Amino acid sequence: MRRPQERRHLITPRRLLALALALLGQNAANARIVESYPGEEIVAERIGDGIVQFHMNAEAKAARLPSLALVEAARYEGPMPEAFAVVPSFARDRAGRFVTSVTIEPGTSLYGTGQAGGELLRNGKVTEAWNTDAYGYGAKTKALYTSHPWVLAVRADGSAFGVLADTTYRVEIDLRSGITFRADGPAHPVIVIDGDGPRAVMESLGTLTGTIEMPPRWALGYHQCRYSYAPDDRVREVARGFRERAIPADVIWMDIDYMDGFRCFTFDAEGFPNPSALNAELDALGFSNVWMIDPGIKNEEGYFVHDQGDEINAWVQRPDGTPFTGDVWPGECVFPDFTRSDVREWWAGLYADFMANGIDGVWNDMNEPSVFNVESKTMPEDNHHGADIELGGPGPHARYHNVYGMLMVQASREGIMAANPDKRPFVLSRANYLGGHRYGATWTGDNTSNWAHVEMSIPMTLNLGLSGQPFVGPDLGGFIHDGTPEMYSRWFGFGSLLPFARGHTQKGNRDKEPWAYGPEIEATVRRALERRYRLMPLYYTLFEEAHRTGMPVARPVFFADPADARLRDVDNAFLLGDDLLIVADVSKRRGDAVVMPRGDWRGFDFPSFDGGRDSKDRDQARLFLRGGGIVPTGPVHQHFGDRPDQRDELTLLVALDSSGRAEGELYEDAGEGWGFREGDYLRTRYTAQRSGDVLRIDTETVGGVAPRSERTLSVRVLMEDGTELTGEGTDGRTIEIPLR
Repeated sequence: MRRPQERRHLITPRRLLALALALLGQNAANARIVESYPGEEIVAERIGDGIVQFHMNAEAKAARLPSLALVEAARYEGPMPEAFAVVPSFARDRAGRFVTSVTIEPGTSLYGTGQAGGELLRNGKVTEAWNTDAYGYGAKTKALYTSHPWVLAVRADGSAFGVLADTTYRVEIDLRSGITFRADGPAHPVIVIDGDGPRAVMESLGTLTGTIEMPPRWALGYHQCRYSYAPDDRVREVARGFRERAIPADVIWMDIDYMDGFRCFTFDAEGFPNPSALNAELDALGFSNVWMIDPGIKNEEGYFVHDQGDEINAWVQRPDGTPFTGDVWPGECVFPDFTRSDVREWWAGLYADFMANGIDGVWNDMNEPSVFNVESKTMPEDNHHGADIELGGPGPHARYHNVYGMLMVQASREGIMAANPDKRPFVLSRANYLGGHRYGATWTGDNTSNWAHVEMSIPMTLNLGLSGQPFVGPDLGGFIHDGTPEMYSRWFGFGSLLPFARGHTQKGNRDKEPWAYGPEIEATVRRALERRYRLMPLYYTLFEEAHRTGMPVARPVFFADPADARLRDVDNAFLLGDDLLIVADVSKRRGDAVVMPRGDWRGFDFPSFDGGRDSKDRDQARLFLRGGGIVPTGPVHQHFGDRPDQRDELTLLVALDSSGRAEGELYEDAGEGWGFREGDYLRTRYTAQRSGDVLRIDTETVGGVAPRSERTLSVRVLMEDGTELTGEGTDGRTIEIPLR
């Protein structure tokens, strides 16, 4: 079989005709035609800079289903460039699956594939895009909770490309020899992004699939959860525990035991008799709140959600046209058909009264959808959805399974927005699909309290970020089983610095609040969370960058130098942005090997941290600032809003490069609401330049019209010899620091 690069140049009668028409300016197909297999000619269309969409043939293009991954339909911008380097081939295998193959050059490293256990580097791995309730999953579990049929490839020279299989059907992603997608269902388009590095590819992916919306700032703080904190007095006890111990935290979560018999949009009259009052008390303590809503609706007449759904025949159907039923937490359930706009509108409307109880955020769980007591763990693939034409029209669950959770969280987000139009929604979804980051954050699912899952936390977070989902992290401390105090402490030492930071555990386990393990581990967790809160100006800046460009918040170490082969499989470290490197011990043994990027990286810590790497508290991750970088930091605070103005204190960490220069940016807005869309924000570029024996710090407003706070600007300069220089001035004015 010829390689795709060779097949591109076969001269067939049809290709001769196409070339002749192109020379005459009469390319009626509005696309470059490339032969794939004898009798089949690929249709290749440029849909953006460095982006080409491929169809198996003209017939497949005409019959393609609407894309649910892309934020808007791809638009033809011209034929494929002659020099375009990545051309897939198409075929059908013996099982009838639609197969896409892309060859890779030697030295190419593969990433992405969404939510996958195991290592960061995905070469040699096989995963499956099929949303699955994967309780207790391991490194080799083939399918997890989300589906991202996407692969990022980084060549030996640091250039990169990405391949997107634009189908909602089940897809096997086989990276044992090149890149191969094997998909159920009809032929689908394949989109290839080719760029000069992984950053360019990620930004192009963000253009195609959209980016996250700006979250409320409180959602970037620490979250405390359990299955379940109940009754409401237990919620109060946990909240007070954080404040009495001065452990930073912003959010308390309510799992399913707050409900009346697990009926969604209800409250247990005994355990949670007054949710509005509870939320008001939490608010007075500086806590936001998140409450769970599942898709399984108890099949019970007299239950208002069930009866309203019955009125519009809202449920997913069996092939015979009757509502499908399956067991979940409430017992026998029916399931809303979120592929229908009228059902999504009805579902969104349920949130008005629910959110009126002072609810801040919502957790959509079990939405693969999970079904108990069946081998597949979900509903049958021949169930029927009455989908809108815009989604592809009515079809089987096999087509819509992978987007069921995404469409649910879309409807939830729209309802929350309608209920609280002046606030930014926060929604967490267990199941999702490529592009679903537009509607909600996610986490790495029901992990286990063992060292294998400690080790997987960073790679799983990074690969989801490389699949377009930057707002993600693991359940810190582990959801399943107790684990050990040592494991808990180590997990928090680095996991508290991942984009989404939440502690969680299930029923029957020991308590896992930060103080549950005694004063020494409590101190470790407090210090770890204080680090996160000191870095909040950086996190907020990076989330705005993710919103604006599609870049991950947490990035693999190879982003520091994509051509450095040593960095391609680093699993125990990550970058926050471009300039801050986090290095952790993630295995039970200590002293994990450290692979540092080339260049000048300077270790540092914060004044509140009462020891370094060799102190008693060895569970803290190590922090390094890149030479040439400036990172904005703030004061320790207990929660968003506990100071009169969150922007009243700012410290710049500065590490000069070999030329004596450094720069960095800070993004600020109100942390809530939509004023930033109208320019009510401030983006500042700070520049440090050495001139003789003086270091000059200059400030430049590069975006927004919000006024600059009247505040002291402190500066910490990390010198090459390990010493520090400090200076102080007024933000917005030049600061000069003597260098000797």
